[in-house]
Amino acid sequence: MNALAARDLKHIWHPCSQMKDYEELPPIPIREGRGHPAVNAAVKEQIDRLEHVIFANFTHEPAVRLCEELAEILPPGLSKFNFSDNGSASVECALKKSFQYQHQSGHPEKRRFLCLSEGYHGETIGALSVGAMDLYAKIYKPMLMETVRVEAPDCYRCKYGQRRDSCSCECFADAEEKFARHARECCAIIVEPLLQGSAGMRIYPPLYLRKLRALCDRYNVLLIADEIATGFGRTGKIFAFDHAGVSPDIMCISKGLTGGYLPMAVTVVTDTIYDAFYDDYNKGRAFMHSHTYSGNPLGCAAALAVQRVLREDRVLEGAAARAVELHAMLEEHFAGHPNVGEIRHIGLINAIELVRDVKTKEPFPARERTGYRIYKKALELGLILRPLGDVIYFNPPLTIGAEAAARAVKLCEEAVASVLGG
Repeated sequence: MNALAARDLKHIWHPCSQMKDYEELPPIPIREGRGHPAVNAAVKEQIDRLEHVIFANFTHEPAVRLCEELAEILPPGLSKFNFSDNGSASVECALKKSFQYQHQSGHPEKRRFLCLSEGYHGETIGALSVGAMDLYAKIYKPMLMETVRVEAPDCYRCKYGQRRDSCSCECFADAEEKFARHARECCAIIVEPLLQGSAGMRIYPPLYLRKLRALCDRYNVLLIADEIATGFGRTGKIFAFDHAGVSPDIMCISKGLTGGYLPMAVTVVTDTIYDAFYDDYNKGRAFMHSHTYSGNPLGCAAALAVQRVLREDRVLEGAAARAVELHAMLEEHFAGHPNVGEIRHIGLINAIELVRDVKTKEPFPARERTGYRIYKKALELGLILRPLGDVIYFNPPLTIGAEAAARAVKLCEEAVASVLGG
């Protein structure tokens, strides 16, 4: 075992891991990495000017300019920004705002939340409550809020026998039924738009979001878009909601915001929501919510540099062309494999769902850890995969080159063949 890995295992509890697995597969030491020099330069310049200041009653140019730039690219109507330092915190902010907004708008009875089954929104208590992945939340159920779960679209195993590229979202019937029964007591619904990541990169049609927008309007339920994983080009457009042509009431963004350089998140709302909190202080309507590192100048500088690179280097245009090539390569190498149930894609994201039986879509037994075995083999070959159960997925940098993409697909094919044959 590498000396650094051995020192690591004496003290460090790694995220989302069964540490016993590390006895066989120790953590991989990373000494150096190279990102985009423009982002490096922006952070270096900012740290010599202002590293941080409390954001209550102070402000600074990077934060103001970042909000101005984001307002230009966000779905219409989103205009007021709260800063935090990670995706879960952004979701907590959205939940609290939704609850307080309804209370201050004459609907104190609206206290619960709706969410999609198999959803994932983070690790804090509120975020876990509106998630629906038992892997992360089941043990904590006694601590969590009681929510109303709407059956999420599962286009690979559609109970209506439809296809995602031609259906009328017949699966939306469950949302209509749950709203009819529970909307009078619910303040908001939170969704991962078009892509349920932790559920296995489940992809569903934009029509679902359009129908959901109309349903929320009918029942006075706020629509929260968790774009933490889907934002900034991941789905082929700046935001996943852009595919649907409608806007949420609240949006949570993080991850791609700073290109992974620094922890930063934003919760964005409409003027209508903001106005419900705007009053004399003694009225008690203020949003009493804060984070120590709200609006951190270094994070803002990184985010501004990332936005500049996206614009000036025309990153999304290049990613769109690469997305077509990547999906074609995956179809060439994996279509027809006896254990490949579906190869689904949106933007540069591609997911290969592995099953025991393609005809019945029967999954492999969880105890076999098929995806994990493929992950270990891929590491030996020089490829990092992070399977979601038995779903192998590609979510590469938007700037990935053709040669790197082709090599990744070839190594993935070797890893799958090593474990499953074919």
